[in-house]
Amino acid sequence: MQFQRYGIFHTPPPGALARFGAQWLGWDAAMGQTCPHPDIPDLPAPIPDITATPRKYGLHGTIKPPFFLAADTTAPDLHDAFETLCASLSPVRLDGLRITRLGRFLALKVKGDQSLLAKHAAIVVQRLDPFRAPPTSAELARRRRSRLSPRQEALLAQWGYPYVMEEFRFHITLTGPLSPDQADQVQQVLTPRLAPLLPVPFDVTDLTLVGEDAAGMFHEIHRCALTG
Repeated sequence: MQFQRYGIFHTPPPGALARFGAQWLGWDAAMGQTCPHPDIPDLPAPIPDITATPRKYGLHGTIKPPFFLAADTTAPDLHDAFETLCASLSPVRLDGLRITRLGRFLALKVKGDQSLLAKHAAIVVQRLDPFRAPPTSAELARRRRSRLSPRQEALLAQWGYPYVMEEFRFHITLTGPLSPDQADQVQQVLTPRLAPLLPVPFDVTDLTLVGEDAAGMFHEIHRCALTG
């Protein structure tokens, strides 16, 4: 399959959380196929509407944001560089995950200190940057609609994305934009369902190279263990 963009994500390993996430979002990136949504009562809107924005990515936390390949690079070279990089990074143990509001959407965020994961993410962004084509004017304009701080603007100019390096905050997106009342209601409904599925501790033992197909859906290309 040909892909138009690539990214480095953390994706939950096969298991209960990955299954729930694929069904909740309606897209299984590992299998490269749509999934029927679960029957969950008491939500403020249909699940397809609640999850429309994050669906195409599958359940994931971004490590290196999606990018177009630079003109002088190839997908096989990216794959090889990704494997080499993963072999140099150690697994990360974190306290756990919790569902919370992040701006206008709901996400799973890390409990406690995440500095080692942030350090790993910075290394991935930096080491694989030669494979990233410069962002287009349209991409830059879209990012700048978020009222970036001066530092975020500088990061956008250097790395093609404003929320990297010290601005990095790991999260696994669960919904698109919601009103405060909608967010509260979805969180109340999802919390008891997610609680038994969330890992304690939360171990990041591998990273996933993903690709975006012509329809805009992301697929797992290769899951690689961190063995450094």
